[in-house]
Amino acid sequence: MVLIVNGEKVEESVIQQEVERLRPRYEKMFEDMDPAERESQLLDWSRENVIERVLIKQEAKKNRSKIPEAEVESVLARLKQDKDKDELYKEINAKDDEKVREVIGLVLGMDRLLKDACEGLPGPSRDAVLKYYEENKEQFKSGEQVRVAHIIKYINWQMDEATAYDSIRKAQDELKAGVVFEAVVDKYTDCEDTGGDLGYVTRGQMAEEFEDVVFNLDVGETSGIFRTRFGFHIAKVYERKPSSIPRLEEVKGRIVAAMGEQMREKAVDEFIDQLKSKAKIEEI
Repeated sequence: MVLIVNGEKVEESVIQQEVERLRPRYEKMFEDMDPAERESQLLDWSRENVIERVLIKQEAKKNRSKIPEAEVESVLARLKQDKDKDELYKEINAKDDEKVREVIGLVLGMDRLLKDACEGLPGPSRDAVLKYYEENKEQFKSGEQVRVAHIIKYINWQMDEATAYDSIRKAQDELKAGVVFEAVVDKYTDCEDTGGDLGYVTRGQMAEEFEDVVFNLDVGETSGIFRTRFGFHIAKVYERKPSSIPRLEEVKGRIVAAMGEQMREKAVDEFIDQLKSKAKIEEI
C-alpha cells in the first residue's frame, strides 16, 4: 500500500515501521481478539497515524517562518552538547548543520501547531469535576495500609546468609527477653537511615513475601524471623488503615489534571480532523 497525501508519496515501508512500533503494546491490549482481525486493525491504526503525522508536518512547513531562528539555534546548541556531531547527523539523517536546523524547525513547528490547537481551553467547571469524581471513585481507592517498622539483615556480598541469620536471631532473643522492639531495631537493623521505620505501606507496594507477613499481623504484634529476597526480617505493625476512597478535595488536583489532558487530546483530534477534511488522500 502506497499513500499519496496532498501529493506527497508515503511508501508502504513507513506504514510497516509504524506497525512494528505499535505492535508490542497493541498485542498486549488486544490479546483476546481474533489474530487476523487484530492484525487488520493494527494496520488501519498505523495507516491513520502515518497520515496524521504527514498532515501535521505539511502544515508545519507552511508555518516554518513562525519559528524564531534563535529558538532553532538554541536547540541545535543543546543537541551538540549532548551528542557527537557524527552521531547527531546519523540520528537525524543529515549531512550538515543546515539540514539539522531544518529538522529542528520542523519539529518545533509541529509542537507549536499542537500547542496552538490547545490554546485558551477553559478549565473544568466544579460540576464537571464533581461528576468525574462520582463516576471514577474506584480508580482513586487506596489499598489497605499498615504502618510498620522492621529489623533487617541484608544478604549480599558483604554478609552471607548464615551470618545474617545469626545476627537477627540475637535480635529475636532480646525481644523474647523483654527488650522493647524500638531499642532492638536501633541495635541490629541494617536500615539505619530510618531506624527501620517504613511508615505506611500500601498493599501491593512491597515484596510479596514481606506483605504476606505484615498484613497478617495485628496492631502491636511483632513477627518472627522471616526471609525475603533481600534478607532476614522481624517486623512490627503499629497501625492499620483499611482500603478507602479519598474525599473530593484530596484528589481534586489529579482530576483537574486528567480532565485537562482529555480536553487537550480532544482539541488536537479536532485540529487533525480539520486537516483531514481538507486533504487529498489516495492509495495506490
